[in-house]
Amino acid sequence: MRGRRLHEGDRVRLVSPASFADDAWVEQVGAVLAGWGLKPEVGTHARDRHGYMAGRDEDRLADLNEAFRDPGVRAVVAVTGGAGAYRIVDGIDAEAVRADPKPVIGFSDIANLHVWLWAQTGLATIHGCVGAGGRTDATARRLLFEPEPITLHGSALVDGRAEGVLAGGFSGAVSNFVGAGLPGLDGAILCLEGAQGVHFDRFLWTLGRSGLLAGIRGVALGDLSGCEAGLDAEVALGIVRDRLGGLGVPILSGLPFGHRADQMCFALGVPGVIDTEAGTLTTGPAVH
Repeated sequence: MRGRRLHEGDRVRLVSPASFADDAWVEQVGAVLAGWGLKPEVGTHARDRHGYMAGRDEDRLADLNEAFRDPGVRAVVAVTGGAGAYRIVDGIDAEAVRADPKPVIGFSDIANLHVWLWAQTGLATIHGCVGAGGRTDATARRLLFEPEPITLHGSALVDGRAEGVLAGGFSGAVSNFVGAGLPGLDGAILCLEGAQGVHFDRFLWTLGRSGLLAGIRGVALGDLSGCEAGLDAEVALGIVRDRLGGLGVPILSGLPFGHRADQMCFALGVPGVIDTEAGTLTTGPAVH
């Protein structure tokens, strides 16, 4: 299920479902969207602060549901990640999402929204952000305005070719749903970024032990460093080999998505193709 492509003049809602962002960053995100000809609107509570989060749970949720329910809002942009989105996912108005699908863009803790929306509604979402410049903004704009695929380049960890629906995001967020609503990954390509110390090894072990990997088609790995000291990318890849290398599916690593300054945005909840000979992950469009 995809939202429609954006056009100049469309309204876009900025929300903070997790942690708060400083005012300068909110303004920067809005300025980029306005530069694309869109009409950015800052959610009522997007600038609130409550501990490490952007306001109380009920207020962050209210902003999100208001954006989903407003027929004039054509995309939902999370201004930052952080922590806290997992606290509100069960209050999302799934019927409003199904009635008027619209793209949601964010990453890091916002992957909690991506996983929940995919599992509960089948909505195609966008992993990435707006405001960072370079190819990050270029791919974000392309995904919002053009019903065209995106191709990311990486290197083979396990050879092969596979087609499947792209699912996942930040490993810390995906791990939250193991045993708590993550559907089986039969027919899916699991996309992961952000390895968090020993928790990453434990997460992949739990994922395999749960049986959720039965029928998985492939694995696409983004940036596995940068989230936590003590686990560099090579160690993380060794953990992947140990835990997922025996699945008999292609694994493509080093893809440019995740916690990095020049990440590429791409769609989740859409068909994708891994081709390790070409070193590519080709993802379907996020909009129609």
